[in-house]
Amino acid sequence: MAAKRDYYEVLGVGKDADEAEIKKAYRKLAVKYHPDKNPGDKTAEEKFKELGEAYEVLGHPEKRSAYDRYGHRAFEPGGGFGGGGGFGGGMHVDPFEIFREVFGGSGIFDEFFGGGGGGRGRDSSRRGSDLRYDMELTFEEAVFGCEKEIRVRKAAPCTECGGGGAAPGSRKVNCPTCGGSGHVRASVGGFISMLQTCPRCQGAGNTVDKPCSKCGGTGRAEQATVVKLRVPPGVDTGTRLRSAGEGEAGMLGGEPGDLYVVLHVHEHPVFKRDGEDLFCEIPIPFTTAALGGEIKVPTLAGPATIRIPAGTQSGKVFRLRSKGVPSVRGAGVGDLHVGLVVEVPARLTREQRRLLEDFAKASGTESYPQQASFFEKAKRFFTETRHGH
Repeated sequence: MAAKRDYYEVLGVGKDADEAEIKKAYRKLAVKYHPDKNPGDKTAEEKFKELGEAYEVLGHPEKRSAYDRYGHRAFEPGGGFGGGGGFGGGMHVDPFEIFREVFGGSGIFDEFFGGGGGGRGRDSSRRGSDLRYDMELTFEEAVFGCEKEIRVRKAAPCTECGGGGAAPGSRKVNCPTCGGSGHVRASVGGFISMLQTCPRCQGAGNTVDKPCSKCGGTGRAEQATVVKLRVPPGVDTGTRLRSAGEGEAGMLGGEPGDLYVVLHVHEHPVFKRDGEDLFCEIPIPFTTAALGGEIKVPTLAGPATIRIPAGTQSGKVFRLRSKGVPSVRGAGVGDLHVGLVVEVPARLTREQRRLLEDFAKASGTESYPQQASFFEKAKRFFTETRHGH
């Protein structure tokens, strides 16, 4: 049997190292050689065990003192501390802290010890994965709602074995790894143990003597599945719909995951949306704005009529109640806001120009109240500025 290495050499510290240095050295090397970070690496596994043994001694003041006086002989049978394989009390390291570094803050450790892991119980490893599907909708489909069918490739229950993972005529036996409990106790670093889902039976507690040839005993196989989905009225880009149980099938008949459909709504060429309200701008001739009249405006339910009063200014907004988008929560329907943009002719015939010139000569300031108000304010401003006010 190979002689044990010096514990100070194992941790890479000098014999005069204090408790903090020893802790820091152990923590750094434990993270480096942890089995979860070096799967299948026997050398790393042996180094990890060696580190744990060295720290158990050097991290305990009484054991360290004995080691400094007698070396490894202090921990041989009859040496005062018993065999060196057991990790007794007196450790001066927070194993929680080391675990968090080893697992990168993933929450695996917290899930076992009451932290915010969101675990689903012992059989959570058998639950199927949730799936995401991104769906595009037209503006009208989002506003009024629709029925959709989507095609998803996913792990589904095996049609050969019905999801049980067993070949015809096979019988179930207690899992030889966990003894039928569905979980195993794993020792990490030699100083603490955790319950984990059995990797062989995935928490079921039993295995089959003849696995299904089609799915290899997993109880599921990939296939294309058609999912029917009802899109409620009023959805918008970013709305997420959940279809329970339409995710991937669980292992060995475990609970299926869910399907989450994320919606992306196309823009409309006329309407802009803000919550449940719609907005649009309608150009009207300046003659209609001046003389008044009726205009047709589009709505999602068909054309509607708006009466324009004489003298309507550009920017005037009309509200058509309940012509917007229905609330996805069923709390009524929004409004349609129609803004008017007064348009002047881009080209004039000779006759049109003559008539407009005559109109301009006949118009007084009373015809343009906004213009008159503006120039009155400007005149007052310049007068005050000249007099130093």
